[in-house]
Formats: sequence, C-alpha cells, structure tokens
Amino acid sequence: MMIRINPEVQKALDHNQPVVALESTIISHGMPYPQNVKTALEVEGILREKGVVPATIGIIDGVGVVGMTPEEIEEFGKRQGIIKVSRRDLPVIMAKKLWGATTVATTMIFAAKAGIEVFVTGGVGGVHRGAQETFDISADLQELAHTNVTVICAGAKAILDLPLTLEYLETFGVPVLGYKTKELAAFYTRTSGLMVDYQMDSEKEIAEAILAKREMGLDGGVLVTNPIPEEYAMNKEEMDIAINSAIEEMNKQGVHGKDSTPFLLAKIKELTGGKSLDSNVQLVFNNARVGAQVAIELCQLRGK
Repeated sequence: MMIRINPEVQKALDHNQPVVALESTIISHGMPYPQNVKTALEVEGILREKGVVPATIGIIDGVGVVGMTPEEIEEFGKRQGIIKVSRRDLPVIMAKKLWGATTVATTMIFAAKAGIEVFVTGGVGGVHRGAQETFDISADLQELAHTNVTVICAGAKAILDLPLTLEYLETFGVPVLGYKTKELAAFYTRTSGLMVDYQMDSEKEIAEAILAKREMGLDGGVLVTNPIPEEYAMNKEEMDIAINSAIEEMNKQGVHGKDSTPFLLAKIKELTGGKSLDSNVQLVFNNARVGAQVAIELCQLRGK
C-alpha cells in the first residue's frame, strides 16, 4: 500500500464535502517542538471550525498518509531526522519505508492522487536568487505546472527571486491569483511591487476559476496568493536586510539545494529576534481561513 487515506477524509471526498490538504514539512522542518505540533493542530482546528475536513499529509514507514491523526502529527513533531521529501526523493523514501515530510510538491502529488483540490501552505518555493548561474529552481514550480491542485499561500518565500519566479510560472501556464490584491504577496510582507495575473475579490470567484480550468481539461495547478494580515506583517526594509544577510551567510557556508530554505528561514528567525516565526504562523492561519472558504465554494459549485 503506497497511500493511506484517513476514513474521515475519504468519506468527505465521496460526499462532495470540503477537504483541505496541509503539508508536513512545516511540522518537521519549519519550527521547533512543541510549537510545530501546536501550530499544525491549530490550523486543522481553523478548518474544522468552518466545517472543512483537514488532511495533513506525510510519509510514515514508506506510506503516504493523507489525513494524519493528532497522534501521528505529535510523533512527526517530536521525531528526529525526518527527511524533507520532494518528487525526486519519493521512490527511495517509500521503497526504504522511511518517514518523510512532504514539501509543497509532494503534498500536491498525494493530494491529487486522493482527489483533494485545495491545499493550504505558508509560501511556495520558486526560483532562487542567482539561479542564472546555479539553476536552483524549486520542484514546487514544476508541480504547479503539471499537478491539478490549487495552492493557497502568502506568495513565494521572500528569500527567492520573485520576478523570475513569476516569469517561470507564466511560462508554464500557471494562473497566479491575488486574493483581494493586484500585487504579489511576499510572505512576511504584504507587498512586493510585482503584479499578479488577476485580482480575485472573493473565494467564490477563485472557486469558479478553478472549476473552469478543470472543466477545460487544462492540467496544472492554480496559485492563490493571500497577503499576510497587516498587523502581523514585517517591515519590508528590515526583512530585506535580514534576508540579504542570511543569503550572504548561506553562501559563505556553502549551503545549497534542499538545505537552503530551512537554513535561510532559521537564520532570518535569529536575525529578527523570532518575529519572523510569529509572522509565519499567522500567515498560515490566514491562508487556512481563505482555503477553507475556497473549498466550501468549490463543493457548492460542483453540487449544482
């Protein structure tokens, strides 16, 4: 058995009830224990309050679990050495029956296989700064190009080259939608100076666009960027200084590939005195509220 779907999740899917997928990298690599478990369960709670079934996805003993139990999430949060798994890692992790934390890319893969359309995360990966020389581009973007899942996020992580990330998404035909904004959200900050493809003023509008894409048979994801709430947003100048300093340190230490994002996020947390982690938690909560409503609207449209 390669995938195990929680019976509650399967029942909701069978009856056209809203389900939202959640990733597990944020648990194992995003923040320390016990805050990681507390945050994961709080995100699930936000979804449940809105009548949406949460499906936290992770790999346990080589099996993709779609809808981890609270006990499994607790173990995920405490367990040391869980591997961060992207598409290329999946065959080996599953064959060796290891534990793995799903990135945006792998969460999308399992969500699509289970039939879950809406996935809520913090921020997506993208084109890294200096990619013209390094070719360092997140597998998240290729997954968005090919896998039929809608990703609700607070934009691409601000540590990335955001203009090139948008260019890449355009090339592969991924619609980039702004929830009540014309501007691309930049994770810790609400603005980036870059325009999204379309501003969407309600969750229903987003659901209608998703449904149109699916009915047209256009494969690939939809990226919805939802700005962090004003009261939790970081100062852009302060963040730019912290990010540039973190990137300089990363290059000095020779960190690259899948280790780069966790390194940079940890360094930025240190440089901002922990404020960036608080912002990270709040933007995920905010994305969960929007994602829940998009999933609800989608079910209602499909039920007509």
